[in-house]
Amino acid sequence: MIDLFSYYVLADVSEALQFVVNNWMLVAVAAISGAMLIWPLFQRRLSPVRDIGVQGATQLINRNDAVILDLRETQEYEGGRVPNAVHIPLSQLTSRGQELAKFVGRPLIAYCERGNRSRTAASALTKLGFSEIFVLHGGLRAWADAGMPLEKG
Repeated sequence: MIDLFSYYVLADVSEALQFVVNNWMLVAVAAISGAMLIWPLFQRRLSPVRDIGVQGATQLINRNDAVILDLRETQEYEGGRVPNAVHIPLSQLTSRGQELAKFVGRPLIAYCERGNRSRTAASALTKLGFSEIFVLHGGLRAWADAGMPLEKG
C-alpha cells in the first residue's frame, strides 16, 4: 500500500514539475503578483511608522506628551488644526526638519488632511532621529469628524 501511495505522489510531483517547466512564465507572474500582494503587510510590520486612530492619538498626547506635526500646506493649516500642532509642510520637511530636533525623545504624531501624505514623511522623520512615529489614520478629517477640538487662525 505504501508503494502504491509513493507511486502516485511521485507521479503528481512529476506532473507538477512538468507543468512548471512548460508554463514557467505563468508561474513567475503568479509568484510575483502574490509577492506584491503580501509585501505591504511585511513592510508595515518592519516600518517604524504605525497608524493611530483619534482616540489613541489623544491618549498618546495626554499620557506621553506626544508631539503633533501638521504636514499640510500653509493654506490648509490656516483653515484649522489640531491644538498645539507644530506646522512644517511636507514640502519643507527636509529643509526645516532641524526645528523638530528638540522633540526627538518624544513620540510624534504626523497628520495631513486625510492621512495620505503623512506616511511619506516617515523616512525623513526617521533620519531626524524619531523612533516612535505615528500617522493619524484619516488625518484632520477624522479628527474633526470625531468632534475633537480645532484651533483656527
